[in-house]
Amino acid sequence: MLIHRVLAHLPCKRRPLWTAGWIVAAGWAAAFPLVSTLDTHRVWGTCASAGYLVAAAVVTLGPDEERTRATAVGAALAGAVVVPLLYLLWSGAAQSEVEVIERAGRLLTQRTTPYLDAPRSVVEVTPYLPGMALLGLPRAVLGTENPVVRVLGDARLWCAAVLLGCLWAGRSALGATPGAAGRRGRPGHRTAVAALIASPVVALPLAVSGADLPLAGLLCLALAFAARRRPVAAGLALAAACALKWTAWPAVPVAVALLAHRAGLRAAVRAGLVALAGTALAVLPGVLLSPRAMAEQVLAFPTGRGAFTTPASSPMPGRLLADLGPAGWYAAVGLLLAGGLALGISLAVRPPRDLVAAADRLALGLCLAFLLAPAGRFGYLALPVLLAVWSRLVRADGPESGSGTRTVVAGSVRTRPHGRSAITRPPVPAGGVL
Repeated sequence: MLIHRVLAHLPCKRRPLWTAGWIVAAGWAAAFPLVSTLDTHRVWGTCASAGYLVAAAVVTLGPDEERTRATAVGAALAGAVVVPLLYLLWSGAAQSEVEVIERAGRLLTQRTTPYLDAPRSVVEVTPYLPGMALLGLPRAVLGTENPVVRVLGDARLWCAAVLLGCLWAGRSALGATPGAAGRRGRPGHRTAVAALIASPVVALPLAVSGADLPLAGLLCLALAFAARRRPVAAGLALAAACALKWTAWPAVPVAVALLAHRAGLRAAVRAGLVALAGTALAVLPGVLLSPRAMAEQVLAFPTGRGAFTTPASSPMPGRLLADLGPAGWYAAVGLLLAGGLALGISLAVRPPRDLVAAADRLALGLCLAFLLAPAGRFGYLALPVLLAVWSRLVRADGPESGSGTRTVVAGSVRTRPHGRSAITRPPVPAGGVL
């Protein structure tokens, strides 16, 4: 929830706000056993609400110090992530996305394409790009012969591993200072990131489905590489994200614009070419082997134009327009394209200058896409929230990725810390001062 974004930047002595944050999270989780029709959501809500209440009690009753907040976050993680995830893994209960990913991995090993030519039900539709099938390969390789192997092959574990690995790699790429102690009264990085993971925004999908978490992690990593002027690494991370879901594609122009501002046009073009080439290599086998099935399942189905009704039917503006009929559907698509055009114009007119600005721009674009798409669900909004929050956490923990003034010298781009003179003196010849 957005409350954790606020808490991560408040002085640690404001204990009532931390308590309020955990109580709000507990109330949010407690609603799932009452209103949700999914068993996985009810299990998560029961466990998570207990964990959040314990976290609120720890913060309220304990001393006002970093160790108390870390203990509270640990309690929230146990209740919202560890306990429900282990229970659901052991019982084999999961949302349909997990079954889809694991079936895609099995089909990839059997047919070299993760798409069925004639799906008989919505569960047999694969609305993801071929890269997502890689997360289902552990299930295809390990099988389900015994409970331990069944747990190790679950796609949720590998989705969570990609998310956590990317967040760690992104922080390392930014050169953030290690250590758990906070700065200027802020909570330590580990505590703040753990609170973000324990929040309902991340904990719920991590426990029950996990399909959007690898995408979020790879986008964070790509923007971190772009902020550090590493075009090839940024392009590879973008390619990996774009091979999972087409909703990652808006990240390419955002990262390219950030690189163009910070490292020059040549680096931006290099990153864009690497991203496009990598995505094409990952997607091309599916296009060649099952073009019709891929078009119907990856493009038509998520937009509500497929043979089956998509379960992503939250009452957002685009969905409400599409329900009015063909004219409403075209209106929603038109608004979606207009939003994409506005994002592109904003990148050209005012390119992002640092990691936070790029994450905010991408988060805004994704919010527009999710709100205006003919089909979608509120859970998709977790992706832009995670982008906006994580970028601020790593900035508070390490060197300012966007600080400095760009100076082009002899065809290269250099950055000078703010506060120094922007005047560059010419080099002094060996023979003396001219």
